[in-house]
Formats: sequence, C-alpha cells, structure tokens
Amino acid sequence: MPHTVEWKVRLYLFEEEGTTKARVVLDTGATELTGHGDAHRNPVDTDVPEIGDELAAGRALHDLGRQLVDVAERDIEGMGAAATERRSRPETGWPLPDQLQGG
Repeated sequence: MPHTVEWKVRLYLFEEEGTTKARVVLDTGATELTGHGDAHRNPVDTDVPEIGDELAAGRALHDLGRQLVDVAERDIEGMGAAATERRSRPETGWPLPDQLQGG
C-alpha cells in the first residue's frame, strides 16, 4: 500500500557578534518539532558567515533528527513492542560548545 506525505521544514539563521544560531522547525501536519544549534567563531579566526551558517544549521538538524528518532522509539513502544534499552548514541564530529564545558 503506497504511502506519500509531505513534511515542511523551515530553517532560520541568526548571526550576531561572532555567534550564529539556527532554529529548524519540522511540521508533519500532526506534530511540530523544533531543533536548535549554535556556532561560535573564535575571535582570531577570519569571519566567514557561511561556515557559521553551516555549523549552526547542521547542529540544529542533528538536534531535530535526534528528537524525531526519540519520538519514533516512543511510538514503537506505544504500539506494544518490547521496550528497548536506550543506549546513548555515539557522537561524531566536533564536540558542541556545551560538551566542551561539561554540560
């Protein structure tokens, strides 16, 4: 049985004084999820706004993806499937600023 839907995604980028913030909103028609991401430029680095945009957007999309997987796992458990042991997923790539500070 074919299944086709369209989900809408909006990505917003804000830059101010060496910090780029991203907010991505997923609207499934039934649910809306929002992911957030930041990128901070080292003051000694050249100001290249596109790099901040890429990092902040990527981190916001990663946050959104994690939320979507969490929702799917809860829905699976809600359908009566055996609860799976939730393991912390390994992180890849550069650490996020809050991970560097231990938070």
